[in-house]
Amino acid sequence: MSNMDIGIDLGTANIIITMGNKMIANEPSVVAFDTKKQEVIAVGKDAYKMLGRTPKHIIVRKPLEDGVISDHELTMMMIREFVQKASRNLMIKPQIIICVPSAVTGVENRAVVDAALSAGARKVYLIKEPIAAILGAGIDIDKADGSMVIDIGGGTCDVAVVSFNGIVDSSTLKMAGNKFDAAIIKYFVNRDKILIGEKMAEEAKMTIGCVFNPNPDNTMIVKGRHLIEGLPRGVQVSEVEMCEALLPCAMEIVAQVKAIFEKTPPELVGDILSSGIIMTGGGAMLGGFAELITHHLKCPCKVAENPLECVALGAAKAFEVADSLLDGFEKISVYKHK
Repeated sequence: MSNMDIGIDLGTANIIITMGNKMIANEPSVVAFDTKKQEVIAVGKDAYKMLGRTPKHIIVRKPLEDGVISDHELTMMMIREFVQKASRNLMIKPQIIICVPSAVTGVENRAVVDAALSAGARKVYLIKEPIAAILGAGIDIDKADGSMVIDIGGGTCDVAVVSFNGIVDSSTLKMAGNKFDAAIIKYFVNRDKILIGEKMAEEAKMTIGCVFNPNPDNTMIVKGRHLIEGLPRGVQVSEVEMCEALLPCAMEIVAQVKAIFEKTPPELVGDILSSGIIMTGGGAMLGGFAELITHHLKCPCKVAENPLECVALGAAKAFEVADSLLDGFEKISVYKHK
């Protein structure tokens, strides 16, 4: 693996970039575009700070929704900015590997590849997120032993069973971090007639978010606008109430994992029962999620070390095992730059 190879975890919520074996960027997948000057004025953290705070001629947007590209042009601009930052001192164009959801379509693949090529890539690989996640979690998939990974990002949740360098079965569910945030916003609208922002919902989720065995003593103040009075209001919320808001979303993921188990060969189910389910992605850090899965599926479940970075780290490792992967990794020749 070359130290100039770039790995990109193009997530709905965050974009993580590696060069060689080092992580060089971990920033929100947000871009700010000036419609008067027709140019990008900020990406990542700088653009995220502008959300909800800009005049009309500046568009601040997350160009990916539910794990796919919703705005091709803004995505290309965002990737170009990050890649140019990463490869600024390189003498030659880099090879780039980009992670995509397991259920991504050919059209969506093409859009991702075009974005990378326009950003200055010499060659482009695509790797499915479950394969990258399980590689990043340090699991050896070279053997004929079954492993299950649940990768919960900002837009999608990928569930996959992997054995002998290939995907045995997988599915992508559009139930992930953003839907959890939306559930929190809806909860306070219905209960308290208070509308809170996306940032406030995310802060509440990260601070006291819980889906199993909540602690009523853990509380925080959530602030927003009262829909009837039109005035700012704050309300105290506990882990118990957050569990009430988030549990229906979490149970959809539990049901999806159960559905994958029902289609998995019994020999591999036995392997997974012995080794346990691995959870990666930001959603894996939600309080009690691994315990919820263990409770309902009667199979041990644990959160990987550095769950947020697993997919990006797996992308970096994929260059080393590209020749042995049987599934989930698209060869360079398919998308070679002409």
